[in-house]
Amino acid sequence: LLFKMSVFGPVVKIHPVVLASICDSYERRNEGASRVIGTLLTIDKHSIEVTNCFSVPHNESEDEVAVDMEFAKNMYELHKRVSPTEVIIGYATGFDITEHSVLIHEYYSREASNPIHLTVDTALQSGKMNIRAYVAQMGVPGKTVGVMFTPLTVKYIYYDTERIGDLLQRTRITASRTKGLTSDLSQVAGSAARIQDMLTTVLAYIEDVLSGKVTADNSVGRFLMDLVNKVPTISAEDFENMLNSNINDLLMVTYLSNLTQAQIALNEKLVVL
Repeated sequence: LLFKMSVFGPVVKIHPVVLASICDSYERRNEGASRVIGTLLTIDKHSIEVTNCFSVPHNESEDEVAVDMEFAKNMYELHKRVSPTEVIIGYATGFDITEHSVLIHEYYSREASNPIHLTVDTALQSGKMNIRAYVAQMGVPGKTVGVMFTPLTVKYIYYDTERIGDLLQRTRITASRTKGLTSDLSQVAGSAARIQDMLTTVLAYIEDVLSGKVTADNSVGRFLMDLVNKVPTISAEDFENMLNSNINDLLMVTYLSNLTQAQIALNEKLVVL
């Protein structure tokens, strides 16, 4: 996962389908257009998680920008028919924030409370696709009235069905340009190895503090104490019994699902006969 850190506000979570839609809209843009404008959608009103988007036609010059508001309204209504839980959370534009961003922000402020402004460098002006998110503040208290865009932290997440995007990205670092799907067991083993590495780092830090090699940090100590207190108190025997019970349940569910699939396949063949 890639992160772009900020010191203000919440984390903006973006799904791969959003970035793919923005890039596709940029490739299909009208002749002469330097960027695209789109509406960002979410299914959770209580968190900033961008799950979908659609592009909105616009005409832009050095002096003004005209967005097809009627098209944006109709597209949003169509999306609500397919996914009634989707609501507007913000908008996406090109790489830079310009004076036209204020006008676009004014429109989306009527559709969403404090909309998110997402900028995507689809033209790769910086050599890579920089993705940034901002939230607008209406001026500075006691100072000149205006709109100030403050950066937010961006995090990339995906559902299980969107993992193919992450796999395609990993093919860049392999000589054969191929990457196979990993099994659930391999993912568990990888996660366990990473946890073990982190525990080794924590133990090394504690030993250095006790030996006087490193100065103790109170904030780190409080964090470690909170982490230890969250670990449930359970004996090794009870934990093993609980783990074995859960594994048996999982194996039973897997067996029944495979049996159901085999029965459905057999029924299809009998129907054909």
